[in-house]
Amino acid sequence: MDTVMQLVKGEMVNIQTGRAKPAMVEDVKVEAYEGTWLTLKEVAGITAPDPSTLLIKPWDSSILEKIVKGIQQSDLHVNPIADNDQIRITIPSLNQERREELVKIVKQKIEAGKAMLRQTRVELKKDIDNQKDQAGVSEDDITRQHDKLQKLIDEYNQKMDQIEQQKQKELITI
Repeated sequence: MDTVMQLVKGEMVNIQTGRAKPAMVEDVKVEAYEGTWLTLKEVAGITAPDPSTLLIKPWDSSILEKIVKGIQQSDLHVNPIADNDQIRITIPSLNQERREELVKIVKQKIEAGKAMLRQTRVELKKDIDNQKDQAGVSEDDITRQHDKLQKLIDEYNQKMDQIEQQKQKELITI
C-alpha cells in the first residue's frame, strides 16, 4: 500500500501547477554518454530561483545539448533554453481552462490509485481467507484480520483524498 502511495505522489509531482519545482524535471531521462541513460538529477544541479523559472546546471557542460533534447522529448511540454553553461526553463502560468483540465487529471490519477488499493485488498483478503483451514487459526482471528485490513484500506483512502484535495487547492490557487 505504501508503494501505491509513493506511485500516486510521484504522479502528482509531475502535474504542473504553474510553479517551478525541481521535482518536475529531476526524473527526466537523458542519454548523457553513449548508450548511458541517467536521470537529470544525476547529471545536473536543479534550482528554482523564482516561482516561474527552473535553472539546470550540468556538472559536465559537454552534455548540455543532450539535456535540452531529453527535456524536449519528455511529456512536460516546456521549452528549455540553453544559456552558456546552464539551461533555463520558464514555466507558463495556467489559464482557468487548463487548471480545470488538470483537476480532472488529478481525480483520474487518484481513482487509479484507489483502484490499486482495492486490488491489494482483494489479494490480501484471499490470503486471509486461505488461513481458515490452517490449524490454530480461529474464525475470530480471521475476522480480526479482515477488520484490520479494512481499517488500513480506509486509512490509505483517506490519505489519497488528502493528496487530491491538496493538489486541487494548489492548482486552483493563482
